[in-house]
Amino acid sequence: MITVDFSSPEALDVQLVGGKTLGLARMTQEGLSVAPGFAVTTDAHRAFLEGSGINERIGEILLSHDLSDQEQLIVVARLIEREFSAATVADDIADAIGLRYRELGDRLGIGDVSVAVRSSATAEDTAESSFAGEYETFLGIVGVDDVVEHVKRCWGSAFTPHALTYALDRELSPLEVSMAVVVQKTVKARSSGVMFTVSPSTGDRSRIVIEASWGVGLAVVGGEVSPDRFAIDKINFGVIEKKLGDKRIEYVDGHTSRAVDDERVARFCLTDDEAIAIARLGKVLEKLHKAPQDIEFAVDREVPGPDNIMLLQCRPETVWVAKQAESRTASIPLMDRITSNVFGVATGAIPTGKRSSLPEGHTHG
Repeated sequence: MITVDFSSPEALDVQLVGGKTLGLARMTQEGLSVAPGFAVTTDAHRAFLEGSGINERIGEILLSHDLSDQEQLIVVARLIEREFSAATVADDIADAIGLRYRELGDRLGIGDVSVAVRSSATAEDTAESSFAGEYETFLGIVGVDDVVEHVKRCWGSAFTPHALTYALDRELSPLEVSMAVVVQKTVKARSSGVMFTVSPSTGDRSRIVIEASWGVGLAVVGGEVSPDRFAIDKINFGVIEKKLGDKRIEYVDGHTSRAVDDERVARFCLTDDEAIAIARLGKVLEKLHKAPQDIEFAVDREVPGPDNIMLLQCRPETVWVAKQAESRTASIPLMDRITSNVFGVATGAIPTGKRSSLPEGHTHG
């Protein structure tokens, strides 16, 4: 199976569609407001790697370099990038992606619909780890050929220096990463942001925290702005706190940024009613997933309210989970931690340096 629509039962198979698609499919099938789209499956990813022979060549590159050396890791990433640039997506995969892309455009009544092309790896966005920001997202992609090309670039993003380091630090072999790719209608975002259904700084589950800025989310992700911040009471949905950010630029699409005029710099990018409506969706999603969630959203500038709030992604919250794990580790007596690290006993930890999933003979860190 090469592609799967969000509304399909197969879109609930995380091994086939990855964590990001699974979150979008669950929201779609619960009737929540999600930008429509489909996934290019992990089957397609595997078929591309094996059919093009690129899998074998990447293995040879990984085996011939010391992955614990950051400079060699950068060389590895460049060599693999060349392999992806030279590789061709097989006709059966490209045709299936093209067919599904045209069906999406027909459904929306848009000939060449603008889409976001986003990674959705099976190891991405789990409760234990989040690869958010490690793999690529491309916005404003138009036309079958460009969509196919950017699906390939998403697959290749598993081998950037950052993604390689992140995977190796978590004892994951880059060659074992299975990556589906989300192809989803581009939201014309007036404002966008992220919501945590637990305070990521204190773990307070009675409040929902929202951070947002003007335009699409690139300025926030890239650290180019300080977003507005809202804290919403999860019980009565009152605004507990709000703090104006410093939002002097915005991205109107995936490529172009512009200055924000002074009037909007001095104004919150969400109304209180919008922040509360977003928080209500967060509570629904937390209940659906039975755990705190990390949710991306956008407010569409072309759609009238209250239907203008679009959910872009939903994954388990990991910031506070990681802090709790650090706290638990810190509470273990020092000698027990040393014993654990050296001999792998007392806490069941894996000795530092052991990477059973890496190519034989390679270590990292």
